[in-house]
Amino acid sequence: MITSTATTGRASARRRVGCGTRGGTGVVYDPLTGLTHRTGEPTLTGRATLANESIAALPEVHPGGLGDVMPVSVCWSPIVRCNLACPHCLDDKSVPELGRGGRAEVAARIAASGVLGVDVSGGEPLLIRDLPTLLDVLVDGGCAVSVTTNGTHLPRRAEALARRVDAIRVSLDGPDPQRHDRWRGEGSFAKAVSGIRAALAHGIPTQIQAVLMRSTAAGLPALVELADRLGVHGVTVLQYLPFGEGASLANVEQVPDEEALDLVGALGPAPVPVRLRTRADAAGFTVVRADGQVWRNAPDSTAIAALRPLTGPVSLAVTGRDGSA
Repeated sequence: MITSTATTGRASARRRVGCGTRGGTGVVYDPLTGLTHRTGEPTLTGRATLANESIAALPEVHPGGLGDVMPVSVCWSPIVRCNLACPHCLDDKSVPELGRGGRAEVAARIAASGVLGVDVSGGEPLLIRDLPTLLDVLVDGGCAVSVTTNGTHLPRRAEALARRVDAIRVSLDGPDPQRHDRWRGEGSFAKAVSGIRAALAHGIPTQIQAVLMRSTAAGLPALVELADRLGVHGVTVLQYLPFGEGASLANVEQVPDEEALDLVGALGPAPVPVRLRTRADAAGFTVVRADGQVWRNAPDSTAIAALRPLTGPVSLAVTGRDGSA
C-alpha cells in the first residue's frame, strides 16, 4: 500500500475502529480505509475511538502476515442488485440473493465470528430496506462497520446510517460528470456528490474510492482536488481486479502495478490522504456473497480461491497453504 498524505484539519478528528488480537499481536482495523494496523500488544476485541493521527501513526500490516487463521475483516455483499449498470463491476450478477431472513442469519453469523471489521457492499447496499437492522446486528457484535455505495441514495439514508456506521466509502470514477457518468450513467455524478455532502453533514467519516483504469487514470489529480473541496477524509485508488462483470474489460483497462505506483507517487503531497490498494494488498481478502457463500481472493488476486457456505466462524478461517479458505 503506497500512501500520499497531507496534514489537514481532518487529522484531529476521532473515529471508531475495530480492535483485537491476531497471531499474538494487537491490531486495529480502520473501517474508513480498510487498512489493518499493528499495535504490538495483545488487546481485547471490540470497538474503540481513536484520533486520526493515532491511527495513521500505527504501522500497517497485511492481514495475511499476522499468522492467524481468522481474517481481520470481511466484505459482505448482501445484494447484487444495483440502480446503476457499471461495466467494470466486480459483482457476479448471477448470484442469487438471500431473503430478509437469510440476510439476518448471515449478519448474525458474521457478528459472532470475531472479525474486527465488516464492509457492507454490493450491488448497491442502500437498496436494502432492512439495512439498518443488519448494521445494528454487526455493530452489536463488536464489528467496526463501513458501507461502500455509489452514493446516489445517500441523501435520503445518511441520517439513519450516521447512527450505525463508522465510515462511508463512495465510488467515483471521475472528477466531473463527463468522466464519471461515462461509466455509471447520466446524472450519477451529481447524485454521488450530493450523497457525499449528506454523509459529511451527518458527521460520517467519508472517503472516495476510485477503481484505477486506463480510461480514468488521467483524471486522478483532479479527483484528489475534488476530494479536498468536498472535505472527505481521503481517497483510495483500487487496482482493477478481473472479477465479476468487469472481468471482460480487464485486459483493456488494467494498469500494471509499477505504473499505478508511479501515478499515485506523482501526486506528491496531496491535500488529502491518498492510498493505492495494489493487487498484493487485495490478496487473500475474504468476501461473503449475497447467497451466503464465502470466497477468498487467490494469492495473486486474479481469481477466487475458495467457495463454501457461511455456517459459522470456521467457514471464514484460512486453512489452505495458499491462504485459501
